[in-house]
Amino acid sequence: MRSFFRFAMLALVLIAVALVSALTAMRFAIHGQEVQVPALVGMTPAEAERTLTSMGLMLEVERQYYSPQIAEGRIMSQLPMPGIKVRRGWQVRVAESMGPQRVAIPDVTKESERAAELNIRRRGLDLASVAEMPLAGAPADQVLAQSPPANANQLAAPRINLLLSVAGDEPSYVMPNFVGQPLGTVSRALQDAGFQLGNVSMAPGGNGAAGNAPANFSAPPQPSPASVVVAQTPAAGQKVVAGATISLQVR
Repeated sequence: MRSFFRFAMLALVLIAVALVSALTAMRFAIHGQEVQVPALVGMTPAEAERTLTSMGLMLEVERQYYSPQIAEGRIMSQLPMPGIKVRRGWQVRVAESMGPQRVAIPDVTKESERAAELNIRRRGLDLASVAEMPLAGAPADQVLAQSPPANANQLAAPRINLLLSVAGDEPSYVMPNFVGQPLGTVSRALQDAGFQLGNVSMAPGGNGAAGNAPANFSAPPQPSPASVVVAQTPAAGQKVVAGATISLQVR
């Protein structure tokens, strides 16, 4: 019995030693794959790539920015920061300096998108993003605004954002019924609503302002503000757009 107890204790000790050895080996294997990210600011991308490659890391030049402090063609920022431990094969992202701003920002408002893009790119700038906004009365595909504005100084990045106009659907309305109303009232209502009063004619057999003239009076009857609308074009219930012309017949 005592011999069995000793055998069991020995087996437990061996198992414990094996577990500790396995954990230690795993820890060394994991940490053996880690390296500290070096400081890359001030290097050229080629120098930084050689440094990272020797450590099993990779380089990605993600952005380019203007900088009055960092010389053109040198790295101005990095991520991860220096001293951070990462696994081999990790990618270090950097931003490259373009030096101080030397190019003037052009005014591309009122240009088409194509003309604005050509104007921007031939100055060594980039088109960042293009947003669109429907604007009644404005030509389609025209630059309404830009950011940064023309001749801006101390820019961070050589990229310009544009806001373009797009053709929008004109608002439509349902034509009201003006039949039976005085011409003067209808005229004011149309003007207030932004419509145009077109041809106003007398209905056959009408007796407008001259309806009470003597029999020998040769002038034909003419519409007056008191004349009553008896027909309209477009007809009541039809859809019309803002600024449409409305013709009337009165009596």
